[in-house]
Amino acid sequence: MTRFEEFTALHRPGEPFLLPNAWDFGSGALFAERGFPAVGTTSLGVAAAAGKPDAEGATEDETRDLARALSRLPLPVTVDVEGGFGRSPEGVADYVSGLADLGVAGVNLEDGAIGPEALREIVAAVKARVPGVFVNARADTYWLGRPDLEETVRRCAEYADAGADGLFVPGVADEAAIAELVKRLDRPLNVLYGNGIGLARLAELGVARVSTGSYLYRVAVGAAVAAAAAIRAGEPAGDGEIPSYQDVTALLPRGSQG
Repeated sequence: MTRFEEFTALHRPGEPFLLPNAWDFGSGALFAERGFPAVGTTSLGVAAAAGKPDAEGATEDETRDLARALSRLPLPVTVDVEGGFGRSPEGVADYVSGLADLGVAGVNLEDGAIGPEALREIVAAVKARVPGVFVNARADTYWLGRPDLEETVRRCAEYADAGADGLFVPGVADEAAIAELVKRLDRPLNVLYGNGIGLARLAELGVARVSTGSYLYRVAVGAAVAAAAAIRAGEPAGDGEIPSYQDVTALLPRGSQG
């Protein structure tokens, strides 16, 4: 079974899998070590680590570098490529083809900055060029504060017609809207963790995939800052389970210790 087939098989409506989104190789390796069936990337985490803006097409190289590193993990990897990094549909297809050559199983493409017509063309170009990559097409209606169900269904249906393998609607937090999306769309539905609805209920609603987005990166940074502040104040630091130096280095390629 190819990584694409393995990743596609994880998308079972009513049995959602949780996709942790990594921001570097270490975080991805730890997620893999803990038994998660796949790992994604977070564009915010990648941008913050590089000191560049998110969602502005500025991290094309960093995203490719992280994809190359994560592809060494023994599980499917899907990569957030924003709206295609400002490339033409053919250029995005070339970029995704390069990711596929690295071993990437899927990509996430969003319409927030480029609009639905452009994303539809990009999805079609990518699937024509690289059919063995899972394309998750993201409709940003709810995410950008425009919770229009009919417009969301229209966009998602067009992305599905263009060849998208899955559909992502971040920001949707209404159970009735989620159920309607599942009912009216013929592709697996992906939602974002943090909408106040637990995994068990999302399963009942028919969701197939739940992504963490930038949440885990923000949790990690918040914990690091809190620990530093506690140490400075002479207080105990590091509540919860903390991987040891040995735990982390055991997951890294040889020669990476330091």
